[in-house]
Amino acid sequence: MTRGTRLSGDTPAETLLRSLGVTSPDEIDLEAIAWSMGVKVREAELPSCEARIIGFQDQAIITVRNFGDPRRRRFSIGHELGHWVHHRGRSSICRSSDIGNPGAASQLEKQADRFAADLLMPRFLFSPSVAQLKRPDFEGIDMLAGTFSTSRLATALRCVDINSWPVVLVCHGSSGRRWFKRAASVPDDWFPRDDLDPSSPSFPVLFGTVERSKSQAVAASLWFDRRDASRYRITEQSLKAHGGTMLTLLTLTDPKMLTL
Repeated sequence: MTRGTRLSGDTPAETLLRSLGVTSPDEIDLEAIAWSMGVKVREAELPSCEARIIGFQDQAIITVRNFGDPRRRRFSIGHELGHWVHHRGRSSICRSSDIGNPGAASQLEKQADRFAADLLMPRFLFSPSVAQLKRPDFEGIDMLAGTFSTSRLATALRCVDINSWPVVLVCHGSSGRRWFKRAASVPDDWFPRDDLDPSSPSFPVLFGTVERSKSQAVAASLWFDRRDASRYRITEQSLKAHGGTMLTLLTLTDPKMLTL
C-alpha cells in the first residue's frame, strides 16, 4: 500500500492518517495533524469549557484546557477536529460533559467523538493490537490506553466499537445505571438491568472501598433482565471511575448467548 491510499471502509479520520503516512500509534501527533488541516492548537485557562474551536474559511484555532489529564486533552483536540471536518461554520464550545460522554444527547457531539476515536485509535492500528490480548479485561484495556495515549474510558468504548469481543460496557452511579454500550455481536435483547444486584462482586466497587474487582464468572441474571438469563454465565469486571461512577465490562462467554 502506498502513502495516501484509502482502503474501503476507512473513515475520514483514518483516511487522513493514511495520507500522512501514519503507521504506528506513536506517530499520531495531533498538533502536526491539526496543522496539516489548517488548524493551530494552543492551551489556555478555560474555566467554563473543556475545549473550543474558532475558524474562518480554511483556518482555525483550537484552544484546549491547559490542566488535567494529557490523554483527555488529546481526545478533546481530536473532538474539536471532528467539528472542523463535519460541522465547519458552526460555533463549537464544548464542556467536559460534551466530550467522550456516551450518554450525551447531541448527535453533533457524538459525531465529533467518533472522529476523535478514529483519529486516536484507527482501526488499522487498533484492531491488531486488540487481537494480541489474551482476554477482554481492564488490564488489557489499560495496556492499549498506554500504547495509544488515550483514556481508559475512550479505549474501552473503542474496544466495544470495533466488535472484537462480545462485550457490554456499563456505567453505574449510586442511583443506578447511567448508560451502556454493546458490541455489535451482542443481541439487542441482552439489555442490562437498571439496578446493581447487591450480590454482584461489583457492588463493593460502587458502594465500598474496592478500587477494582477481579474478572470472574457470574450468573448472567445478575446483570440482565431476560427471563432465561439464569441459564447462562458471563464474566464481569468493574472499577471505580470519574465522578463516583463505576465502569463494568461484561463478556458473554457462552456462544449460545449470541445466537438467541
